[in-house]
Amino acid sequence: MTDAALRDILPSDSLALLSVAQMGRADEAAIAAGTPGAALMAAAGTVVFEAIVNRFPPQPTLVLAGPGNNGGDAYIVAEKLRRAGWPVSVAALVPAAALKGDAAWAASKYSGESVLPTSGSSLDGHSLVVDGLFGAGLSRPLDGAALELVRGINARRLACVAIDIPSGIQGDSGQILGEAPACALTATFFRPKPGHLLLPGRALCGELVVGDIGIFSNVLKEIAPLVWRNGPALWRQALRPAGAADHKYSRGAVLVYAGSGMTGAARLASLAARRAGAGLVTVIAPDRDSAIALRAGDAGTIVQNASETGDFTAHIDDFRFKSMLLGPGGGVSPALQHSVLVALKTKQSVILDADALTSFSSEPETLFAAIAGPCLLTPHEGEFNRLFSSLKDIPNKVEKVQAAARLSGATILLKGADTVIASPCGTTIINDNAPPSLATAGSGDVLAGLAAGFLAQNLSPLAAGAAAAWLHGAAANRLGKQLIAEDLLRIDLAELTL
Repeated sequence: MTDAALRDILPSDSLALLSVAQMGRADEAAIAAGTPGAALMAAAGTVVFEAIVNRFPPQPTLVLAGPGNNGGDAYIVAEKLRRAGWPVSVAALVPAAALKGDAAWAASKYSGESVLPTSGSSLDGHSLVVDGLFGAGLSRPLDGAALELVRGINARRLACVAIDIPSGIQGDSGQILGEAPACALTATFFRPKPGHLLLPGRALCGELVVGDIGIFSNVLKEIAPLVWRNGPALWRQALRPAGAADHKYSRGAVLVYAGSGMTGAARLASLAARRAGAGLVTVIAPDRDSAIALRAGDAGTIVQNASETGDFTAHIDDFRFKSMLLGPGGGVSPALQHSVLVALKTKQSVILDADALTSFSSEPETLFAAIAGPCLLTPHEGEFNRLFSSLKDIPNKVEKVQAAARLSGATILLKGADTVIASPCGTTIINDNAPPSLATAGSGDVLAGLAAGFLAQNLSPLAAGAAAAWLHGAAANRLGKQLIAEDLLRIDLAELTL
């Protein structure tokens, strides 16, 4: 992590996400350090077994065993369930004699009844299925007997537990390769993979359990992961508390550009910036009517009428503003486009959202060329696709956002239930705590305002975006299903990070 923009991110071993290849390297490192592969497999099977017996009562269980190490884990699970007194059957894609290495060893330890052939009928009489067909490294759609079994699981709505990841979900991208079982529980090992958090695969994982199988965390230093699960441990130390000698400008001042139409967007963003800790927020209204509407809102937000004081650019030279937010309710126009370019020219921290992004959809290279200082772009999927049309078909969301950050020179926060935030140097954070209740008008404006408030307190764009996204989701979870955007501004954000 060498990019200066990452200064406020403190990588936490517990939040690391490993690609399929990196997890393979972690296994290899553990074996090289003296832990036999069979011991890792036995530990993996134990993790899955314990996850099952802690959540399900004994019942007729079918364990599906694939042709590789995932199948080896499955045999360990089956034997442990059998010894615990569960009624267990195994259905295998290949005969045990065809297995190799540690998987063959694991199959030899199974002492239950004969292995069933793999067909849809093997599901008969079972209420719980353990999916040990394929792991996260699968690169092709399921077919043959595996596909038939998965379709049967879903058609019968059987409770299913996945070993590592539901078969058919690609571990790096979360993409579903044809079909995959809808699981109630997924047990994986050492560290999760991006595919556990990214949609659509995440929706099929159910509860995610991450178990220790004897790999020491110091292997992460050699692997040097670039992708992290969002959480306060990454950025909490950057949220510096106010000191006794602080005043409103030392706490950070934010400048918000408001449009003439939807002034509520600027109001929400401004109050969110204040809730994030900014000491002062000034909203620049483009005309008299907008200024009147904005002044009818929150008394602590300063509103200035640009038609009386000159245009927005007249306020840019005030060195006391530490961050600028443009876009919420701004209205797609050449005027907004011009204001964005002027703001970027200052090399101060700038966050661009909504209309500030769409205003450049026909000439994105103009925007990218102007980015010279700390900058955070916060598009939703539609805005992203308009601005980065050449990247929209990349199926892996992490790779897509990383490419956009490199292309633009800005940190990108691609909003969604699986928000991905990437810096130009490639370090990436996946935020997975956003509930569906955030799909309400104005919630995006609150997110942008939170990020602007953190930027004003000298956080890097990556830290500001990560903190804003996580707190946004945590506040929504605290509020419940019927929230509206204004409710998000009534939550004590500091309490959420404790």
